[in-house]
Amino acid sequence: MSTLVLRLAGPLQSWGDSSRFNRRSTRHEPTKSGVLGLVAAAQGRRRTDPIEDLVDLRFGVRIDQPGRLTRDFQTARSLDGKDTMPLSYRYYLADAVFLAALEGADDLIDGIADALRSPTFPLYLGRRSCPPAGPVLGGVRAAGLIDTLRSEPWQAALWYRRQQSKTVDLPVARDAVNADERGETVRDHPLSFSSERREYGWRTVIHDDPVSVDNPDGRHSDHDPFALLGGA
Repeated sequence: MSTLVLRLAGPLQSWGDSSRFNRRSTRHEPTKSGVLGLVAAAQGRRRTDPIEDLVDLRFGVRIDQPGRLTRDFQTARSLDGKDTMPLSYRYYLADAVFLAALEGADDLIDGIADALRSPTFPLYLGRRSCPPAGPVLGGVRAAGLIDTLRSEPWQAALWYRRQQSKTVDLPVARDAVNADERGETVRDHPLSFSSERREYGWRTVIHDDPVSVDNPDGRHSDHDPFALLGGA
């Protein structure tokens, strides 16, 4: 078994798992269905192609730079201008950076890595309007998923690091290993990407203890609010 590392960074990202009608929301971290869709695009799979081998991969993500939630709205009119479509609210994460990981059989992971080096179809971060800001492939590691998420270097931008303290906690979310683990249940298990009938099942997301990293570029926290009260 080996683990594929992905760096997901861009001006905008959107990872919806419960979008309905005119409200298109985003989670605060990439979804498994969205990342597997990116992988399938790199491999040149059509929406109607089977994805059972990809779904069996273990998935996890680390939030290296959470970004900020941004709302946009869109409207549309018919070609003759007589009809106006309902206003649609769409949510994005601006300036976010994530470290995603997929664990599986060596040959499958190596094949995905090759596809990401030269993708067949354009890659995007959840929606087609959200292209990545740089190479997505971070490499292949011999370690397991959890060890990889806890050991990879911090991927945040320098401007963001300078705004943080000297020690930063990075949240981690991953697939449950077995049925005994209790976590958040989300409709994010892709069964079909077909445009005619997209199907998603449920998966359990475990939010592990955050990864604590040193930040030599961070701010000093010498301010003591109690000093303003004076001595006793």
